[in-house]
Amino acid sequence: MTYDPRIFLFHATPVAMEPVCASMKNLWPEAQAVNILDESLSVDRAGEGTQLSESLTRRFLSLGHQAIEGAADGILITCSAFGPAIKRLSAEVQVPVLMPNEAMFRAAMATGDDIGMVATFAPAIDTMEEEFRAFAAQSGSKARLTIVHAPSAIESLRKGDVSNHNRRVAEAAVGLGKRDAIMLAHFSTSRAAETVRAAVPMTILTAPDSAVARMKQLIEGGGY
Repeated sequence: MTYDPRIFLFHATPVAMEPVCASMKNLWPEAQAVNILDESLSVDRAGEGTQLSESLTRRFLSLGHQAIEGAADGILITCSAFGPAIKRLSAEVQVPVLMPNEAMFRAAMATGDDIGMVATFAPAIDTMEEEFRAFAAQSGSKARLTIVHAPSAIESLRKGDVSNHNRRVAEAAVGLGKRDAIMLAHFSTSRAAETVRAAVPMTILTAPDSAVARMKQLIEGGGY
């Protein structure tokens, strides 16, 4: 492409915005990052349990079509709890739609078969497990995923207590024991990366940098 691509970033919580915007600025400064935030999505998703409702799916899809009307060249989702809706959106539009953790999954599977993950938003856990299994099967990987939940971490982050959030994530990572790699599940969780790396001597992977690099590859390489 000879123009600056416009990438829409979909957020269901404000705490996901800063990490991916920083990654866009650092890794792809020529791209135009456009943010769409609907915090009600994460609030209502938390009340639904494991299954994503048709009502929330329709609300999510409407944002995707809003991005298309806004001349999106690509759509990058930063919330991990909307997997089925993301797949439907990808089938409905003609631009690349990147799931939050796809690129991080690729990197994790390249390190070995025993992968751990720390999650802070419990409703996202089932969909992430399903996505990891599907991606592993598609890739011919024998990788296994173990997910632990860091209780109260995201609540601390939403209250502005980044230190407590990072400490809780690191404690959960220690509890995973020795793994080939540990993934920090959400875009917001990437804030804890350095604290986790100081606590566990193994490969720690985060979503924002991986996702931005993958989207850049898809757009510039035309691989969609």
